[in-house]
Amino acid sequence: MAIESVAALPWLILLPLAWATLAFLLGPARGAGVAIAGLLLQAGLTLLLAWEVMAAGTQRHAVGGWGAPLGIDLLADGLAVVMLLMTAAVALPMAVYARAWFTARPAGATWFWPLTGFLVAALNTLFLSADLFNLYVTLELLGLAAVGLTAAAGERRAVGAAMRYLLATLLGSGAYLMGVALIYGAYGSVSLAVLGALVEPMPAVALAAGLMVVGMLLKTALFPLHFWLPPAHGGAVTPVSALLSALVIKASFYLVLRLWFGVFEPLVTVSAAQVLGMLGAAAILWGSVQALLQARLKMLVAYSTVAQIGYLFLVFPLATGTPAEAAAGAWQGGVLQAVSHALAKAAMFAAAGAMILGAGSDRIDRLGGAGAHLPLALFAFGLSGIVLMGLPPTGGFAAKWLLLMAALETGQWWWAAVLVGGGLLAAAYVFRVLLAAFAPLPEQGSVSGVARSLEWTAFALATAGVLLGLFAAEVTTLLGTGGMA
Repeated sequence: MAIESVAALPWLILLPLAWATLAFLLGPARGAGVAIAGLLLQAGLTLLLAWEVMAAGTQRHAVGGWGAPLGIDLLADGLAVVMLLMTAAVALPMAVYARAWFTARPAGATWFWPLTGFLVAALNTLFLSADLFNLYVTLELLGLAAVGLTAAAGERRAVGAAMRYLLATLLGSGAYLMGVALIYGAYGSVSLAVLGALVEPMPAVALAAGLMVVGMLLKTALFPLHFWLPPAHGGAVTPVSALLSALVIKASFYLVLRLWFGVFEPLVTVSAAQVLGMLGAAAILWGSVQALLQARLKMLVAYSTVAQIGYLFLVFPLATGTPAEAAAGAWQGGVLQAVSHALAKAAMFAAAGAMILGAGSDRIDRLGGAGAHLPLALFAFGLSGIVLMGLPPTGGFAAKWLLLMAALETGQWWWAAVLVGGGLLAAAYVFRVLLAAFAPLPEQGSVSGVARSLEWTAFALATAGVLLGLFAAEVTTLLGTGGMA
């Protein structure tokens, strides 16, 4: 049963909206300080909410005193809180990073802070929403903020990528909205709590579920619907690349997870789950091979995201129609992978940005000398690569271990082979960058120093990705609070 919450829930939405507005009014110079202060407060509120959920279970807040089905409910269970913690853990250090980045390269700074505030507000609202229509509204706000951030620098390549991203996000949202309309026509409600007791297999509802899931797959950029991701994540300014790759794609994955194992549970089939798993496996192999072939560093990291998204979708065949214990392990592994990837990928983009800034080039074959002149950035890149590979004792290891155990316990050994093979491919593209950076400085080349906060932020995020593995038990305990695990 949900407990009426203290004020933390609405303030997690209002606070980023307030500092986004202030940042717009004050301009980029003072807006950065306002954003960092706002994100510090948000981190404190999120920790308070996590403590409330651990102590008393799921928290609920009826907006304006009008709860569902007439009004709007905000709901925080263990899964929602883990996603909120992930958002705070990435957004705050990336704000510190962005402040230093835009000092060196001001292009895009004017719109970065207000759009980032709106993006964080949309993420927090999505994770706390408890009905299908509010989820649609937050998806639209999140997509528009993300597209605006992608184009913020105004460069031709970034604007082109943003237009492609806009097309994908509108198509995804449109499919989701058609599904919501069908669900409302069938049951007269969009409340997740109400629908949980009503949904049953019938053609219109199955069509609705299919439309909504496909729309979310497009927004998550699961292979082969990933066409928009590499140019958007690889072409945006580095702080934006990190936020998009670490956080934005997790919102639509969260929604698939929430619906698949929630209101759509009576509809899902083992064969549909196997299809999602196969697409995930294809993403791991295709994304990794493409990462190996890239000449530009940020494109390599972007294709690595395509590959890492694939691991998230292995949870569906491992937790659908399988014994409860194995399903719970797979589900926990999938969420841990989402958090682990968020920390590691933000660190990798941050480290890559520092090296690109120092070397003056995005080309991997021109990184020679970076190892000697930017050792901390290179170390952070390597550390985040270890998290992505899934080596112990990192968060990536804990996530993949849970998925591996679920695969073996359910006799689906082929997913175990995909997990191991994907780790080896990740090692190959990470070591390719490390070897290039340790090479001697090329003739007529130079590597200049960068602001220390750029390197230290990357290192802090990568270290958090490692430490997540040591606190995986605490995360899975929180996930089990009022949630599906």
